[in-house]
Amino acid sequence: MKTVAIITAAGKGKRMGSKIKKPYLILDGKPILAHAIMPFEYSKAINSIVIVTASGDEDFCLKNVVKRFGFKKVLKIICGGKERQDSVMSGIMAVSGECDIVVVHDGVRPFVEKGMIERVIRSAQKCGAATIAVPVKDTIKQVCSGLVKKTLQREELWAIQTPQAFRFDILKKAHHLAAKQGFIGTDDCMLVERMGHKVAVVKGSYDNIKITTPEDLAVGKGILKSRR
Repeated sequence: MKTVAIITAAGKGKRMGSKIKKPYLILDGKPILAHAIMPFEYSKAINSIVIVTASGDEDFCLKNVVKRFGFKKVLKIICGGKERQDSVMSGIMAVSGECDIVVVHDGVRPFVEKGMIERVIRSAQKCGAATIAVPVKDTIKQVCSGLVKKTLQREELWAIQTPQAFRFDILKKAHHLAAKQGFIGTDDCMLVERMGHKVAVVKGSYDNIKITTPEDLAVGKGILKSRR
């Protein structure tokens, strides 16, 4: 059973307000992307890694992340597309026919753990599709025109994260269908769900945050400090 990880690092990071793109911002002496790659590098469940970067960043990523930190499982660094979905599709085409399970992860989620990766892979092997997620802590309300329309049942609500794992044929079919119909989803699970396929939920960690804003970077530094 061959498993390939697609790590997306093509975002421009406008909300960060930095000239340096998010995946390459330094966190505890390493680029955020290097933190994200490391657990995949060390996991025995992962055979190889494809990194999807913004156009023109391929050589920078190779030199300053892959070679600098000695990542041996990174076989390809490819150019992404306009949307995250386009970048994942580029990754799928780059590994087409070479894997049984594909794991998709955001390159700006630096606190992913090896155990999460392996649990979501096992779940995808059984169910065909699985995602890491955590139960929401807050009360969530549906709002329309500035007024509360409905209070949602918190017990049924989960915040979806990555990594997400899929049988390769299922994810490829879901992306081709979405592209054909001009549909843009917020994550890969949504594309699979549209086909009527069930997605298993695997409990993750509240530390598994996505670094999007300067506030997130500060929180990330706090997570690293607490882990020490």
